[in-house]
Amino acid sequence: MSASQPRHPADVPVAVPDDVPTLLVKIFGKDRPGITAGLFDTLAAYSVDVVDIEQVVTRGRIVLCALVTEPPPGLEGDLRATVHSWAESMRMQAEIISGIGDNRPRGLGRSLVTVLGHPLTAETTAAIAARITGTGGNIDRIFRLAKYPVTAVEFAVSGTETEPLRTALATESAALGVDVAVVAAGLHRRAQRLVVMDVDSTLIQDEVIELFAAHAGCEDKVAEVTAAAMRGELDFEQSLHARVALLAGLDASVVDKVRAEVRLTPGARTLIRTLKRLGYQVGVVSGGFTQVTDDLQDRLGLDFAQANTLEIVDGKLTGRVTGEIVDRAGKARLLRRFAAEAGVPLAQTVAIGDGANDLDMLNAAGLGVAFNAKPVVREAAHTAVNVPFLDTVLYLLGITREEVEAADAHDD
Repeated sequence: MSASQPRHPADVPVAVPDDVPTLLVKIFGKDRPGITAGLFDTLAAYSVDVVDIEQVVTRGRIVLCALVTEPPPGLEGDLRATVHSWAESMRMQAEIISGIGDNRPRGLGRSLVTVLGHPLTAETTAAIAARITGTGGNIDRIFRLAKYPVTAVEFAVSGTETEPLRTALATESAALGVDVAVVAAGLHRRAQRLVVMDVDSTLIQDEVIELFAAHAGCEDKVAEVTAAAMRGELDFEQSLHARVALLAGLDASVVDKVRAEVRLTPGARTLIRTLKRLGYQVGVVSGGFTQVTDDLQDRLGLDFAQANTLEIVDGKLTGRVTGEIVDRAGKARLLRRFAAEAGVPLAQTVAIGDGANDLDMLNAAGLGVAFNAKPVVREAAHTAVNVPFLDTVLYLLGITREEVEAADAHDD
């Protein structure tokens, strides 16, 4: 069969019996256009089938591996000489290893481990890899998702179940001071999802009730109660009523002033914009107030928003809230409601929060992310992000920084 007659698509692996001789062809050196085409054009003359391909480029250096079937009898020596000669002409190095069959089957249990480092040190990487191995897992592939504002890498792991791996790495990540997320691999990761986040100290940098309190002259008293509630030391509903009561008599015009004072968390716009481009639905639930969340929903294009509502009568805040209270249990209930309305299974939801009143929501979601959270929340959530950039959550979903920037450039 001539080299011009196609046999199998070069980029589609074919099933190979375990006892069939194969050759692993490895090319490495300075990257330049035409290397991949050149290698396979060279191999095409020997009527080999492509079983597997792997290519990595790091700082301008390429490693290209091709697993191919053995050529017809009597041609292997010529194939080896020709590949080495071609590699030399390209100022590359070549290595050819004889073997039997395809790659060994991956072990049962597939997980994706995302590691966020600021920076990511060699010591940290070694410890994470060792803990994966210690759970019986095998690292099949490592891929960099982002180089800034944090270094984010993803490990594809097989041979161990997701939950025990998550537990083991949670302990390791806390000791190392890095953020590690472990999720089950599979098609569901590419499915449409719902992301629901807390507002105060998550989507925004502020505590909204404290912004109102500053205008009422009782900021210190409100902040004290807020801190105790977020630590889980006070019942949220009781603390809410106590804080709101301090706002009684404020003119309703303060709402517009507070809206103008709200500061989005760095990366918040990027997170939401990227998720929306990918077809995700995004919502917020807040123990704060609809007077602010409704504005955020309009500004950011959120699909869902729910919070408490400050009562206003005759242009004044009454010091009371109206309607259903959004507390710890209420946030989890709203997550389920939003998921049902969005047509998204609960297992494909992501919840993000920082306080004790977010815990039920974080635990109910398929992936609960503690964002710069209190210790009790970090310990209970599936994973934690401890850098001040909300868009790093994208990396936990397998979205790369390059994809984000490419989408931004396309829109511009």
